[in-house]
Formats: sequence, C-alpha cells, structure tokens
Amino acid sequence: MDQEKTIRFREKAALLFRHVRQLAASVPLKVRILLGLFLIAALFMAIHTAITAKNASLHLRLQHDFRNAQVSVWVDDDLAYSGHVTGSTKKRFGLIPTDSVQGNLSQIIPVRSGQHSIRLRVEPDDAAMQEDSISGDFSNHTERDLTVSARHSGLSISWQGTGTALVEASANFGWLSQYAGSLFLTIAGSIISALAGYAIKELPARLRSSSDSPPTTGSRPSAELSTD
Repeated sequence: MDQEKTIRFREKAALLFRHVRQLAASVPLKVRILLGLFLIAALFMAIHTAITAKNASLHLRLQHDFRNAQVSVWVDDDLAYSGHVTGSTKKRFGLIPTDSVQGNLSQIIPVRSGQHSIRLRVEPDDAAMQEDSISGDFSNHTERDLTVSARHSGLSISWQGTGTALVEASANFGWLSQYAGSLFLTIAGSIISALAGYAIKELPARLRSSSDSPPTTGSRPSAELSTD
C-alpha cells in the first residue's frame, strides 16, 4: 500500500515538473532574464541586510543625582537612544530623608559588531548639560556594559570588563563589513535601476503590439459565391 502511494506521488511530481518546464519554456527569454536579474538584486539586498544587522548590544548602566534629566546616546553619530530619567530622595538608614537625590537607568541598545564611538549626553533640568564620549569594540553576539556616573560635579563613563586584545581585528572586520555592505547596496541599486529602465522602455511597446494585433478566430472565412 505504501509502495503504491509512493508511485502515485512520484507520478504527480513528474507531471508537475513537466508542467513547470512547459510553463518556463513558454516565457520569453527577455522576461526570464528580467526575472533572473530581479532575483539577483533580491539576493544582494538580503546579503546587505545580513551584513548590516545589529548583532551585538550595548548595556547602558547609568547612575545620577538629578531629579529630572534627558539622556541621549549616539552610536557613530547616529542617535540610538533618547529617554527621560528621574531621581528620588535618598533616605539614611532607609528611613530618614536627606537632601540628596539618586536615580538609575538600565537600557539595552542594539549595535552592529565592530568598532564604534559612543557619545552620551545628560541634560538635567536644574544643572548644566554634560557630555562625554568613548570608543569600544563589539564582538559578534556579545554585550558590552557601559557604566555611567552623572553627578552635579561632572560626568564619567567607562567600560566594565573591557578587553583590548581583539580591538584591531574587530575594527578591520567592521570596516570590511561596512565596505561590503555598501558594495552590495550599490550593485543592487544598479540592477534595480536597469530593471526599471527596461520596464519603462519595453512595456509600452508590448502593450501597443498586443492591442494592435487582430483577434483570431477558430474558423477560416468562407469563400465568396460565384455568380453565373
């Protein structure tokens, strides 16, 4: 019984394959070339997306002594995070209120692997704006902890558990990834532009030819009758 099902399945698969081959053979060569170029462009776009994917993360750990402040983080001059933080009054021994304020922020920011420049800005409501920057390397599928202390006396940022052994290699890989991504994007854009130009040039002519062609019938016209 199972052998009969297998045979019927193979027959249906072979029939479907023949139909697909006949359908592909009926498609004009230019259309097949056009579809092939479109698939190549889609492949380049997929590769570019995979290369430029954010496959690492920055863990921002901020401590501050402001009642209200705006925090902004840039990764390579691109704004990656912006949010508002608040602080609460500290209590001595957990019971007695004091004049000091304390607040915390923990935020995960997705980034691409490679070398990046991180710039952080804190804008308190009751103090001057503070800003500082730091560079760091992000390995693939890893998380880096950035410790930030924002006080009225000043702003300090530092990496927690940083390592410098792979900085140069990862920086070269990041540069190569960015270059390859730009190259793939340029090639894909050129292919898409060529496809659009071909469609604009060929489609109106094909539409005119199809509309000007006379309709066909299944029977031939009858001959005229001769008169005596």
